[in-house]
Amino acid sequence: MLVSLNRYFVRFLLLMAAVYWRAIYLDFRRRYEVSPGFRFNGKNILLYGDGRIVLGECSYIGGNSTVQASLGCSVVIGWGCHISSNVRIFTESMRADSDLRIKPVPSKSGDVLIGDACWIGANVLVNPGVRIGENSVVGANSVVVKDIPPNEIWGGVPAKLIRKKSFQLHE
Repeated sequence: MLVSLNRYFVRFLLLMAAVYWRAIYLDFRRRYEVSPGFRFNGKNILLYGDGRIVLGECSYIGGNSTVQASLGCSVVIGWGCHISSNVRIFTESMRADSDLRIKPVPSKSGDVLIGDACWIGANVLVNPGVRIGENSVVGANSVVVKDIPPNEIWGGVPAKLIRKKSFQLHE
């Protein structure tokens, strides 16, 4: 009997968690420019900041990911993008080469643009001011500090060109 009650209690808690995250994601859809076909693919996804966040049609973002858009900056994720779990995208960050004792700490900021049909691997950090060209891939655990041209595969810390894509267009 006690095992049955515990099982129902766990199911109830899981249901409440799902309802909670659905409500959070609905709020994101109201606050930011989220296409109807965009999918929040997991829990603990955080969008924040007073800037502009645009999430494209047929794209998704994985659980435990964060997108930050500071005031005056924007993050745009194109159509058909695959953003894996635990990805961090920021439009503002502290300048490492500054005296951190002086407040406010100097920061760098810039728009982030992820072109159509990109794949961003798990645990990737995308820094402020970065553009990732369409149909590009960023390998897992990479740190993107500069622009990535279209149709290329990048990876590492900092991310570097691994190779250009070799594919034939299907018409």
